[in-house]
Amino acid sequence: MNDNRDCSEQKPATVEQVSHPAKPNLTQAFYDRISHVYDLIADGGEHEARERGLRQLAVQPGESVLEIGYGTGHSLVQLAQAVGPSGQVTGVDLSSGMHDVASKRVSEANLQSRVRLLVGEVPPLPFSDDQFDVVTMSFTLELFPLNVIPEVLHECRRVLRPGGRLGIVSMAKVPDDETESLLEKTYVWMHQHFPHIVDCQPIPLEQLLTEAGFTLSVHERISLFTMPVAVVVARWGSIAGCRLVYRWSGQSAGSSW
Repeated sequence: MNDNRDCSEQKPATVEQVSHPAKPNLTQAFYDRISHVYDLIADGGEHEARERGLRQLAVQPGESVLEIGYGTGHSLVQLAQAVGPSGQVTGVDLSSGMHDVASKRVSEANLQSRVRLLVGEVPPLPFSDDQFDVVTMSFTLELFPLNVIPEVLHECRRVLRPGGRLGIVSMAKVPDDETESLLEKTYVWMHQHFPHIVDCQPIPLEQLLTEAGFTLSVHERISLFTMPVAVVVARWGSIAGCRLVYRWSGQSAGSSW
């Protein structure tokens, strides 16, 4: 096959509708509306944390990877490049608008043969037990209600193979011995009072992962516009040579809006 052929002639990445909400989903409608401008709105701040998470996850050739909440597809491309021709990347996202943007990005990178894209609500995850070497999500877990996050993590654990890796980048709560910044206090207040506008919230990621039965192998914190972001790699099942890294970076990830 000639890999230099015009990408416009190639088939788009595979898409499957895996669930249909029983009632209108406001989150889905919101991301459908902003999908084509999402990178302009948010990627300037998120990309550094997302990139750091991918570096720590260190996906290897031949691995099977699941991304939950693939958004506009930046990570899909990097993951597909990392797994190589013998690997496979699967993505699931709530928004069909995000799917369209991500599918275009994957096709333009000529990587659609390695990528399978699904559209639907989670949990549950529409996959069999022990299916993936890696599960990853970036700025996605904190979109779920707090009472749903344990179920999401349980599903991640179920679809991971023994010893598999879960990589998460998320907004995080400040440690107990530190004070929230004014911006974080405002953000939390906005989420509590206007969740349809500010749809995510800082979460105690490390605690949630430990309670779900995962063991942290990499743990970093960086600052995004004075708000803490957790970059974590956790393992499920048998673990050998596990290492713990905890670093705090006071530098802002990207320029302020």
